[in-house]
Amino acid sequence: MASVFIYHVVGDLTVGKPEMTEFYETETVEAAIRAIGESTECGIPVWRRKPLVGIENSEMRQQRFVGILNSLDIVSFLAKSECLEDQEKAMKTPVSEVVVPNGSLLRQVDPGTRLIDALDMMKQGVRRLLVHKSVVWKGMSKRFSIIYNGKWLKNNENPNSSSNSLTTNPNRPSTSSTTTVRDKFCCLSREDILRFIIGCLGALAPLPLSSIYYLGAINPNFSSIEASVPAIEATHIQPGDPSAIAVVEPALDGQHKIIGEISASKLWKCDYLAAAWALANLSAGQFVMGVEDNMTPRSLADYAVNSTAGDNNIVNGVGSTRPRKFSSRSIGFTPSSPGFSVNRGLSFGASRSMYRGRSAPLTCKLTSSLAAVMAQMLSHRASHVWVTEEESDDVLVGVVGYADILVAVTKQPAAMIPSNRSLETFTTDIQS
Repeated sequence: MASVFIYHVVGDLTVGKPEMTEFYETETVEAAIRAIGESTECGIPVWRRKPLVGIENSEMRQQRFVGILNSLDIVSFLAKSECLEDQEKAMKTPVSEVVVPNGSLLRQVDPGTRLIDALDMMKQGVRRLLVHKSVVWKGMSKRFSIIYNGKWLKNNENPNSSSNSLTTNPNRPSTSSTTTVRDKFCCLSREDILRFIIGCLGALAPLPLSSIYYLGAINPNFSSIEASVPAIEATHIQPGDPSAIAVVEPALDGQHKIIGEISASKLWKCDYLAAAWALANLSAGQFVMGVEDNMTPRSLADYAVNSTAGDNNIVNGVGSTRPRKFSSRSIGFTPSSPGFSVNRGLSFGASRSMYRGRSAPLTCKLTSSLAAVMAQMLSHRASHVWVTEEESDDVLVGVVGYADILVAVTKQPAAMIPSNRSLETFTTDIQS
């Protein structure tokens, strides 16, 4: 295990992080949409309000945490028939009726908690770490730990202190401390952890250049739905982690080809009402492929939807109500071929490659390196990457998410998959 996880502490990752603003369960869905657009991992922690009297300790604060609300939860809620009938009322619904309660997704930790302990929490299902907001470091987590501006961490209060010496024993765990502001917290996500990891790849060698297959980072237990079934069926699936459902086409040999996904990542900054209507009225394949904007007046009437249209679509929640077409653009996707037609858009044959754009799922190969997959996730702000066969661009074999990467980077060499195991054997095991 890399020493970088042992001698760094959680406080090293909080430098420059903004103060967390609690989002209460009494807020509306409309307010949640705005907050999710500015969040990480496409979701926001939801809280109960603080008691009016008394001093709140960490246990009381933990009990106030309700769960994490993401974009897929909201679109699934707005796709209900009663919400489509009265969209204005649906947007004013308190999020307490939408969020799935799960108090285990967030944990409050001390800034001096070792990073390896924080990783263990996240491997067990924690998605957010609540950390006291640090103001001034007094000491350092290791002699090479530096603030992001490149300055060495020093103890300015006592220049003669031994903790200020660069000859600090590197084999000793952190004894650093911080000055914290009471009742001011920041929230660390798994994306923040991943950014830290990719910044110290050299200390993790040779893991970053090893394939995700060799590291055992591929999760074959993913959620999927066939393209021909109604998209609303995706709301009946509990995808777990990551919050994503692959839209697939069955092949003659029993394999499944991925053509898109219904996920919190793809719906992160979309037109929520347009997406909800599409989820309720289209097939899964139509939902992920989109409907072309060049439509006849008759077909336009079939695909019209009343949605709030402002300067920033439904994210702003204000504006005039007018009929709107559902298309890949209206839910945040961009077509790659201007010559795409409705007929081609509603068929899932060879022509589908002409119209993918941002709706195309993020994929990698079995032999992709761990560093490459992490870079993909961070550059696309995605919570996962779908894994396809080495010889095919769309035959789906698994998915790699945050939890899988955290397990891989902390795995002992002896626990890795034997290198003599063939890719064909791995693929056959998944299909069976």
